[in-house]
Amino acid sequence: MALETLSPDWEFDRFDDGSQKIHAEVQLKNYGKFLEEYTSQLKRIEDALDDSVGDVWDFNLDPIALKLLPYEQSSLLELINTENKVLNKVITVYAALCCEIKKLKYEAETKFYNGLLFYGEGATDSSMVEGDSQIQMGRFISFLQELSCFVTRCYEVVMNVIHQLAVLYTSNKNAPKIIATSGVHFQTMYEHLGELLTVLLTLDEIVDNHATLKDHWTMYKRLLKSVHHNPSKFGIQEDKLKPFEKLLLKLEGQLLDGMIFQACIEQQFDSLNGGVAVSKNSTFAEEFAHSIRTIFANVEAKLGEPSEIDQRDKYVGICGLFVLHFQIFRTVDKKFYKSLLDIGKKVPAITLTANIIWFADNFLVQKMPAAAKLLDRRSHHAIKTHRESFLQQKTQSLTKEMQSYYVFVSSWMTKMESILSKEQRMDKFAEDLSNRCNVFIQGFLYAYSLSTIIKTTMNLYMSMQKPMTKTSVKALCRLVELLKAIEHTFYRRSMVVADSVTHITQHLQHQALNSISVAKKRVISDKKYSEQRLDVLSALVLAENTLNGPSTKQRRLIVSLALSVGTQMKTFKDEELLPLQVVMKKLDLISELKERVRTQCDCCFLYWHRAVFPIYLDDVYENAVDASRLQYMFSALRDCVPAMMHSRHLESYEVLLECYDKEIMEVLNEHLLDKLCKEIEKDLRLSVHTHLKLDDRNPYRVGMKDLAHFFSLNPIRFFNRFIDIKVYVTHYLDKTFYNLTTVALHDWATYSEMRNLATQRYGLIMTEAHLPSQTLEQGLDVLEIMRNIHVFVSRYLYNLNNQIFIERTSNNKHLNTINIRHIANSIRTHGTGIMNTTVNFTYQFLRKKFYIFSQFMYDEHIKSRLIKDIRFFREVKDQNDHKYPFERAEKFNRGIRKLGITPDGQSYLDQFRQLISQIGNAMGYVRMIRSGGLHCCSSAIRFVPDLEDIVNFEELVKEEGLSEETQKAATLNFVEHSISCKEKLNKKNKGGAAFTDDGFAMGVAYILKLLNQYQEFDSLHWFQSVREKYVKEIRAVAKQQNVQSTSQDEKLLQTMNLTHKRLEVCLQEFELLYFSLSSARIFFRADKTAAEENQEKKERGEESVKTSNGDLSTAAPADPVVK
Repeated sequence: MALETLSPDWEFDRFDDGSQKIHAEVQLKNYGKFLEEYTSQLKRIEDALDDSVGDVWDFNLDPIALKLLPYEQSSLLELINTENKVLNKVITVYAALCCEIKKLKYEAETKFYNGLLFYGEGATDSSMVEGDSQIQMGRFISFLQELSCFVTRCYEVVMNVIHQLAVLYTSNKNAPKIIATSGVHFQTMYEHLGELLTVLLTLDEIVDNHATLKDHWTMYKRLLKSVHHNPSKFGIQEDKLKPFEKLLLKLEGQLLDGMIFQACIEQQFDSLNGGVAVSKNSTFAEEFAHSIRTIFANVEAKLGEPSEIDQRDKYVGICGLFVLHFQIFRTVDKKFYKSLLDIGKKVPAITLTANIIWFADNFLVQKMPAAAKLLDRRSHHAIKTHRESFLQQKTQSLTKEMQSYYVFVSSWMTKMESILSKEQRMDKFAEDLSNRCNVFIQGFLYAYSLSTIIKTTMNLYMSMQKPMTKTSVKALCRLVELLKAIEHTFYRRSMVVADSVTHITQHLQHQALNSISVAKKRVISDKKYSEQRLDVLSALVLAENTLNGPSTKQRRLIVSLALSVGTQMKTFKDEELLPLQVVMKKLDLISELKERVRTQCDCCFLYWHRAVFPIYLDDVYENAVDASRLQYMFSALRDCVPAMMHSRHLESYEVLLECYDKEIMEVLNEHLLDKLCKEIEKDLRLSVHTHLKLDDRNPYRVGMKDLAHFFSLNPIRFFNRFIDIKVYVTHYLDKTFYNLTTVALHDWATYSEMRNLATQRYGLIMTEAHLPSQTLEQGLDVLEIMRNIHVFVSRYLYNLNNQIFIERTSNNKHLNTINIRHIANSIRTHGTGIMNTTVNFTYQFLRKKFYIFSQFMYDEHIKSRLIKDIRFFREVKDQNDHKYPFERAEKFNRGIRKLGITPDGQSYLDQFRQLISQIGNAMGYVRMIRSGGLHCCSSAIRFVPDLEDIVNFEELVKEEGLSEETQKAATLNFVEHSISCKEKLNKKNKGGAAFTDDGFAMGVAYILKLLNQYQEFDSLHWFQSVREKYVKEIRAVAKQQNVQSTSQDEKLLQTMNLTHKRLEVCLQEFELLYFSLSSARIFFRADKTAAEENQEKKERGEESVKTSNGDLSTAAPADPVVK
């Protein structure tokens, strides 16, 4: 109100109480808090997407990757540009051919090797349907056509290389000299030619070792034959079949007969129309042989040494070149041939690709049978025996080798981390660079050695079909891990490596340029002019110009070709040439470091040896301490995925990938995850149940495995999923505990304890089950019991007093019970209409039981004995005070036992007793249905009061005359009953144990009433007879006890005590039965004696008796009806 009356000017000079400032600060604080939360949320998202999700990241998933390989923008013609036009042309031609060979090699290694190797994979023999192999081959034909074109292209390139070299090194005096070749050796050309020949012989080896491919090819040809007979059936035009068949024949001859390499070297190298002469060219033959020997000398020195880089591959090329030389010039250098074979002692086998292994001695003998005759058989045999002994030695030394490499690689990784994390000092920059260069190269050399050991050993085992020992498998798998560790070290530090590589290449180029400029000055200072000197100078200038730029493949190739020309005429001193060659080799390695490391660390070959994976997993499980090595193995198993993408025999390569993924995951589940789950569950159970005396769990005696290491692992990346061991085990335990708690709710506390223990011991974050500790008491359904009434009456026991059914036996810890409340619940669920149906159904069941009952009674053996007993009783009843003798009943029982017993030891009387019990159980069930119906109705109407007649409890008590004494008496009665029940429960015999079976009493009462026999039963005075017999025996035993207590025979006294006790128990049981029978008779209105019944009949007359006989007594066996 006051504010409204204020003048508008008052607003400006109002007193500032600082509240606005406080309000603004609060808002700013809230805003700051929001920003902090938002930042942390973004950080969490970033972490989730970061490569730290798994220790080992899939390289193919890098969103951004550093490609260190420099890409050449200039063409060869632009690079090779000197004043010397002739030299330009020579170098350009050779460089172009070398580049072409490299491209062909790359295409073969990525596309054709893999396409052939993976043919037939991804489909097991069991899943292959008739005709699948032909379909696969049908899809594969196009691939074979591409391969045919590729091979033809290779032939052309080999032909061209030979021609280009033959023209340069011509022995024809009349032919014009292109350049002076006296000291020029284009070694690089021969090396490249060797690489191309290696590709061809690798293709031969793959096809030769591929049985599936050949089988499918044969099947496909047969299919074509049947198509030929009936082309219309297959919807193919006949005129198209002939060309297709020709194509198949051509493909078979060229590719599948193992003649790819042979056809190449058998080409007609001499031009027919007077062009290039090759076979008669002695200068070229000499140069060819000289180059092979030079390359071999370089290779031989390094082969099998720790500094070996690619000498093995070159050795294969040398063998190819040697065979080609022999094929063209038909001359053999026996000494050189022998030294080629001797390499087999150093290197018994060479892996060409994946699981394809190559033996030089076999190859040379097969391709040069003429030369093979020069050597005796013994030397050939010696190589083969050496191969076997090599494998044996390798098996023994493998573990030692693995341990030493473990130390080498670990120290190298430490060196890598320390050298790359150090700040570069400018005053020691060159020294630092050369250190880094050496560490990088050392890492690559370790990778090469490891890769060679693994491939050679595994493939030798496979090709020689020798079984691998478990220790060998474990050692080889460790080496695979080390191999991947090297790759991941390079990858992890790729930023620093990338930075260093560019500096190192510049430093190496600078060193090379220095030594070239020294040589160049030497050439310039010599004033003698000649064409040869001019060529040398031009070559050195070309090398200098090319080195001034990025270190691309093309530039390095041109430099090596230029130096082939530039090193003649002793332009370099020996002590200068060797360092230059070392620098150039280093430059090659460092420039392609990333690619070379990846090639050496590629474990694609593991696909063919994946049988070792289960053994490896078992080992990891047993030695859980270094569980983190799993990451490396999965990284190795993932390496074959890019190769599989080149498979062409299936609808899509995805099918093959799926098969592989499924296979690996099945093995992982079986040999690691499931075992781990079971072991953890077992450990938790035993820990929770330590109060039970279980197996010995003392770690000093039985050993101990700390499986918690598996849960500290980061998720493992495999295909499109992360394998999180922790999550897998947690899910398994959650599922198991939940399911088992639902089955037995009373065990909830045990499982909660196990959950807590799993969190404490293993750090597993478990899910709370949120299940109730008890269930609603529904019990068995009435309908279910009705449908299986025959099972129910045999499996359950009836208690007359409590109106309850108890299960006879159970496999669980508890017995099921059925009482009136359960029945009432069922009636409430299904409606009261079910009661009539159930009762009628039960009576129909009783009809069947009575049929069996009458069959038993009319059986000759039974009937004759009963008639005999009736006669006997009639004769002696006056003497026995109308009581049926107990001994007679016992004799009857024994007599029936003699008739035979069932396999489980039951006599006919036992079965008859069971039948009566079942009839009694059925009647008890009918009674329970009635009580359940009443209970249901009373529950339903309890909320509907009768307003006119509200009962006063106090008045009722006074009317009935009940006192406090009555209530006490009722309580006392209940306690006595409770004690007797507990005593029965404490009996130790648990086999078929039961504390109630009133079904028998019910059955007897019902049958007696039904057959109107209860007067006759009463006339036997059976229970009195039994009582008298037992009382008499008990007294006799007591008397004997008194006599024996004086003689003090302890054993006899104990026996008598037991007898006394047994007699009392028997008497008690008989009395209980008598009481139960009396109760049951009341239920069937058969509680009166014969005299009382006759008296009542006289008083009321027959009609009134019929109407008062209750709800059940009107039922007749023929057509029962319930009122």
